[in-house]
Amino acid sequence: MRRRANASWLRERPWVVDLVVALAVFGYNLPIQVAYVPDGSPIGVAVSAGLCAPYVLRRKQPFAVFGIILLTACVQLVLGVGILPANIMVAFALYNVAVRFPWTASLPAAGAVVLWSLVAVAPRLEEYDLSVFDLGLLVLVAVWAWTWGTTVRIRRDHVAGLRERALQLEREREAQAMIAAAAERARIAREIHDIVSHSLSVVVLMAEGAALKVRSEPERAEQAMFTVRDTGRTALAEMRRMLDVLRDGEPGSHAPQPGIAQLDRLVEESRAAGLPVRMTVSGEPGDLSEGLDLVVYRVVQEALTNARKHAGPRLRRVDVALRHREGEIEVRITDDGHGVRDGPAADGHGLVGMRERVAAYGGTLRTGSRADQGFEVVAVLPVGGAE
Repeated sequence: MRRRANASWLRERPWVVDLVVALAVFGYNLPIQVAYVPDGSPIGVAVSAGLCAPYVLRRKQPFAVFGIILLTACVQLVLGVGILPANIMVAFALYNVAVRFPWTASLPAAGAVVLWSLVAVAPRLEEYDLSVFDLGLLVLVAVWAWTWGTTVRIRRDHVAGLRERALQLEREREAQAMIAAAAERARIAREIHDIVSHSLSVVVLMAEGAALKVRSEPERAEQAMFTVRDTGRTALAEMRRMLDVLRDGEPGSHAPQPGIAQLDRLVEESRAAGLPVRMTVSGEPGDLSEGLDLVVYRVVQEALTNARKHAGPRLRRVDVALRHREGEIEVRITDDGHGVRDGPAADGHGLVGMRERVAAYGGTLRTGSRADQGFEVVAVLPVGGAE
């Protein structure tokens, strides 16, 4: 626990590490430079301090620190102090520049250090009892400091790029999740609209009919109320399934979604509500996916609901035709009422939702008044198309 606290304290104060390095190099260099320059030890101490002290600020001003240390090393030659162990700080400063700047900025700094090494040591090989090989090693130290710093910088940039990419992917995932959630909400809204608009209109019409016939024709009134009961139960079951989808962590109903197989029941309910519906099916049914099967059912359901609401008193007939053709299925619902006039009814949520459903499966939808009389809805859906 104490080690973690110390590490955290050092991470918050990185200059402490730099201070320790500078003091360590200065302390190691001090007795050597005093012994090497006995008559000018104050000058040697000042030069050593100029080489070590700026290193403490290397994180805030890397180029300025490098310039001060290299300038001090050059002044050292002019004063005749000689080459001291503290000159290693030149390599440290070069590494610091290479870590923090691209090679276009750090390479000239490396060239300056190599040039200083040649100027400082080459004329004094015999004085320091050095060989050309030793001079090459000094140059190699400068090259190694620059190479190591550049490698560390490239690795840090790569890691930073990976982190940025990860953050970008996370943001994209969140955006996609929001888009998917909005699409799912829109889909559920369409489902609820279809359920409510169709089922409640049937319930209202049947209840009104039962209220009118309860005394004169009690048997028909009773049958109408049974239809109300069955329609209400079906609507409740579908609503419950939709609401289960919205509940996080709760299992939804596994009841199958309605499809073409349930169209007969839908037509019977519409007939019982007083809508003169006739359905015909032609062609050989293809292999419809569950989603496409639901789209066909919802298109017919919405069209019958609109006919019941908007066709008017002149309505005498509603035809539902399913035509299975090679690679596609056509759903056509026509009536002989006065049709949907321009206005809110013509472009309400029902037709918009119907169009979105059909488009989601690569199909086309055409709605509008017929040439002679009435209204028609024609949907053509490809069998096997991807959602």
